[in-house]
Parts: sequence; structure tokens; C-alpha cells
Amino acid sequence: MNTMPMAPSRPLLPAFNSSLVITILAAGLAADIAWEVWARGVTPLLVGGPLEPAGLVQSVFGLSSRFVAELIHFVVGVVFYPIGYLFIARPLQRMIFPSLPLVLTGIGFGIGLWIFALYVMAHLIAGLPAFLGFIPLTWASLVGHVIFGLTVAYVVRWRESTAG
Repeated sequence: MNTMPMAPSRPLLPAFNSSLVITILAAGLAADIAWEVWARGVTPLLVGGPLEPAGLVQSVFGLSSRFVAELIHFVVGVVFYPIGYLFIARPLQRMIFPSLPLVLTGIGFGIGLWIFALYVMAHLIAGLPAFLGFIPLTWASLVGHVIFGLTVAYVVRWRESTAG
């Protein structure tokens, strides 16, 4: 008979309520700001030009409007990627690697976003070379997506720690 007390388990999925909506938007906005600073501020200094996700969105969807492409990228980053973290990435991490440190969960999430952007969207859908042929912007994009993933993970943790 096991007499060891069980550690309290965390729910796999968050409860849907107004606090969750605020968490999603806060994580998404913070991560999008961090991405933009990296993509348009730091990346040009390192590789000679900014990351241009709106250009990828235009290629994928055949859009002529830069504004619409920027808006799509913004909404995906602020709303849908944090939802992906909360309802897909973190639950998978909790099921498969329950003791994984938050920093590694955030990095893994960012790498997953990078693979989705530069392999699935850019290559499989838009027909561009896989990972853009591993040019310097590819690696800047990897760093930007890792920054995004880490920001989402840490803002979610911060929001959850202050909510309870």
C-alpha cells in the first residue's frame, strides 16, 4: 500500500473564464511586442534586414494588402498562439514531461511555432524553400519565435500565480 501523499495535480486545461481571456491577451500582447522589438529592431542590425512575417502571410494567402497581412499576423500572435500554448503545447508538456522546467517548455513552444511558420506555412503552403533555405533570416526567425514562446510561457505563469 502506498502511503506517500500525492502531489496536487494541475489541471491539464485551463478553465474558460474572463481571467483566461485576459491571460491570453496579456501573453499575446507581451509576446508580440517582444517579437516586434526583435524582428524590426534587433534583427536588421544582425542580418541587414527585418523579419517580414506579413510578407509570408501575403504569400500564403495570396494577399495584395500589406495592412491585412500585418493584421492577420497580429491577431494570430496575440490571440491564437497563446491559445495554442494553453490548450495544446502546455497540456502535451504536462502529459509527456510533467517535470520539464518552464524555460524549456517556452523554448519548445517557440521552436514549434518556428517550424510551423517556416516549414508548414512557408514551405508546404506557400511553396518557398523549407526554412527559407536556412539563410540568416531563418536563424533570426528562430530566435524571435523562441523569445515569443518564452514570453507567452512566463506571462501565463505570472497571470496564473496572481489570479489564485
